[in-house]
Amino acid sequence: MSNDNPSSKKRDLVFTRVFDAPVELVWKAWTDPQHVMQWWGPTGFTSPLANMDVREGGTSLVCMRAPKEFGGQDMYNTWTYTKVVLMREIEYLLHFADKDGNRVDPVTMGLPPGMPQEVRNLVDLQSRRRQDGIDRHGI
Repeated sequence: MSNDNPSSKKRDLVFTRVFDAPVELVWKAWTDPQHVMQWWGPTGFTSPLANMDVREGGTSLVCMRAPKEFGGQDMYNTWTYTKVVLMREIEYLLHFADKDGNRVDPVTMGLPPGMPQEVRNLVDLQSRRRQDGIDRHGI
């Protein structure tokens, strides 16, 4: 039996960002709790919690808080690391979770049916040399 339902097909999304910053700072943005809490979530959302255990086999717990006009609720994710290469690469599986880090079905959080139970993420830091000789780092 074939499953031709387009919503059941896996898709890759590739985002590229270039930062005019040293690789050490970009690495901290992904691994240091104080840095993660400054950017995790869309514009207008805050991140009041980031318990980071960035190592292969480790799991981080990150909270994203919606603004009051969107309900003000806290939404938690765990990031379970499958590969960590210092200053170069972070691969993790994102799972929706409760405040204690227990996995939850995304539908119970109000997300649409068919939302994946886990989402693979790969952060690949690549240095690029600008024409003026200064390194830029992309993810």
